[in-house]
Amino acid sequence: MSSEPTPLLALDLTGTFAFGLNGALTAVRAARLDVVGVVVLGMITALGGGFIRDVLIDSLPPATLLDWRFYTLAAVGGVIAFALGKYLRRIEAAITVFDAIGLSTFAVIGASKALQSGLGVAPAVLLGVVTAVGGGTIRDMLVGQVPSVLSSGLYAIPALVGAAVTVVTIQLGVYGLPAALGSALVCFLVRMLGLYFSLDAPEPPETRRHK
Repeated sequence: MSSEPTPLLALDLTGTFAFGLNGALTAVRAARLDVVGVVVLGMITALGGGFIRDVLIDSLPPATLLDWRFYTLAAVGGVIAFALGKYLRRIEAAITVFDAIGLSTFAVIGASKALQSGLGVAPAVLLGVVTAVGGGTIRDMLVGQVPSVLSSGLYAIPALVGAAVTVVTIQLGVYGLPAALGSALVCFLVRMLGLYFSLDAPEPPETRRHK
C-alpha cells in the first residue's frame, strides 16, 4: 500500500480515476475501439506517466502496480467511459476539474519521488512533468494523434509550475503535507485559469500568421 499522507493519497487516487475516465473518453472520440482498447488506453493514461518515472529512477516494479487501488480505479474509469460515454458529456466540466486534480497531484508526487531517488533539481522537475502528462502523451500516439499536451491548451505548463514549486520547497527544507498540497494547488489554479480564459501556450509566429 502507498505510504503517502492520507489527503495526498486521496488526491492521487482521485486523479488516477479521473485520468482513466478522461483518457478513455478521449480514446472513444478519437478512434473506433472495443471495450478492451478503451479500458487499456484509459489505464495507460492514468498509469503511464508513473511507469515512465519509476523505470527512469530504477524504482521497480512501478509503484502503481504494488497498490491494487490504483490500477483498479484506472480500469473502472475506462469501463465507465466505455459504457456511459455519451452521458458523461453532460458533466464534462466536472471531469475536467478532476483531471486537473490528477495533473496537479501527479506533478507533485513525481517531482518529489525523483528528488528522493537522488536526481538533481532540473531532472526532478522534468520527471514531475513526465509523471503528469506522460500517460496522455502515450495514449494520443497510440490513436494516431499529435499529443494534445504538445499542441493545445495550458497542460504541461501547470505541471511544470507545480513540479518546480515542489522542488523548491524540498530544497528549502520545508516540504511536507502542507507544502505538497500547496504545490498541487498552484498547479491546479494555473490549469483552471488557462481553461477559464482559454489560454494556450505560445505558438511560432509563422503558425499564428496562417490561422
